[in-house]
Amino acid sequence: MCQMCEEPERAEEQYLIEVLDRIREYGWCVQGVRGPGSRPPWAYTAGLTVRGLPELAVTGLSLHEAAYVLNAGAEHILHTGPPEPGEQWLLPRLPALEVVKLSAPATHLHIAVCCYGTGIEAMQLVYADPAGRFPWSPQYNFGLGGQPVLGVRRA
Repeated sequence: MCQMCEEPERAEEQYLIEVLDRIREYGWCVQGVRGPGSRPPWAYTAGLTVRGLPELAVTGLSLHEAAYVLNAGAEHILHTGPPEPGEQWLLPRLPALEVVKLSAPATHLHIAVCCYGTGIEAMQLVYADPAGRFPWSPQYNFGLGGQPVLGVRRA
């Protein structure tokens, strides 16, 4: 669950004010969501839209790991510009990443949508397993899955 969902007594408006304050201070913020039931968690940025960049998302990682990947990805696109679907990145201290355009960003990026509307663009940073395989490989993570891809891979 997201922090807003974990603290239902706090008004959504107050939470959004805090998010916007963090975006003003840091340039973006990372929002984590625990997957409901047995679904893997996901996390995403809010704030990159203001800079003319897509928001970034990652699935299947703890919030700490996801924040590390998303912050590194955000720093990267601040210097290189908007990524193209299918790009592969090799960033320091991270597994290989491939960029996949989210099919329906508004479905997964609630806080970003609250801040910027349903027309936001978003890219998923899909990461390789320790053997260098991506989720579209049947051998990824020894066939155990764990990283849903929220769009269609551009091969």
